[in-house]
Amino acid sequence: MYKPEPVPQELLRFIQGGHKFLIAGHKEPDGDCIGSQLALSSLLQRLGKETLACSAGPFKRTEIIPYEHLFLKRPGPAERQGSRLIIVDCSGLDRTGDLEEAIGGLPTAIIDHHATGNQGPETADRVLYVDRNAPAASFMIQALIETLGLSPSREEAELLLFGLCTDTGFFRHVNDEGAEVFAFASRLIQAGANPKQAFQAMHGGKSLGSRILMGRILSRLESHYNGKLIVSTEPYEESQCFGMEGRDSDALYQLLQSIAGVEAVAIIRQETLETCTIGLRSREAADVSAIAAQFGGGGHKNAAGAQIKGLIQTIKPKVIEAFLCPLERLS
Repeated sequence: MYKPEPVPQELLRFIQGGHKFLIAGHKEPDGDCIGSQLALSSLLQRLGKETLACSAGPFKRTEIIPYEHLFLKRPGPAERQGSRLIIVDCSGLDRTGDLEEAIGGLPTAIIDHHATGNQGPETADRVLYVDRNAPAASFMIQALIETLGLSPSREEAELLLFGLCTDTGFFRHVNDEGAEVFAFASRLIQAGANPKQAFQAMHGGKSLGSRILMGRILSRLESHYNGKLIVSTEPYEESQCFGMEGRDSDALYQLLQSIAGVEAVAIIRQETLETCTIGLRSREAADVSAIAAQFGGGGHKNAAGAQIKGLIQTIKPKVIEAFLCPLERLS
């Protein structure tokens, strides 16, 4: 049975000792990242603190675009003055993208649940609240709220349920050790969060173009290692044609993982003429966070990604090769 890591006393003291906070998340945020940031910002304001939520963006996903106006893209000297920094849903300044230069050097705390969280010497002077088995960063923010003897406000509950549903694939990634995850979700619903609305926010409002793009990606599917690995690509011209709003990665991965015998999925997208992103998913045994780390990325055991310089035709063989040993062990 999964038991959450206790909230460190050092984090509680870090919050108590500050009056002004910048709350940063990773670049290309998802629902868990923005939900965690905004719920934490609301909590700190309830504690009498001044807060600014910061994100370098871009806000690609249709479900988080309505929140973009709530984030500062780059804090200036006035915002930095007297501030403490809390980084949510990632462990390194480098994962914050264009924010890195603007927020570096501040007293820093980290709240993260990623298996590849940065725990090197550069984090030695930071307050760490890391739970690699937590289902979402939003789960950890809820734990912080409750550790303080509070309950989430209705708005915070909605944001936290949205984040929790995002990172658990609406709970389809929760296994038989996840009773505590549903207990947390139950308390969010009691506080006013609506699962039906969270589902609609995540899966509704998709464009016709998103379905056409999904069809094109499906038409290029390749099977490797006796069907254990499925690979497809999104060329640059399709990225340009359909734009970021044309993507619906969660539905695509869910569809591909439903194929009999599939253990892992890799989608390689030509984001620019010089760089690709690699999206990785696995069912159970294959650790895609370790594979993403080989390409400078990271994530969770069953969901990870990376950004790498190069073209699809040169990157794809390397990605396929990286799965050789992990999938051979499953034979």
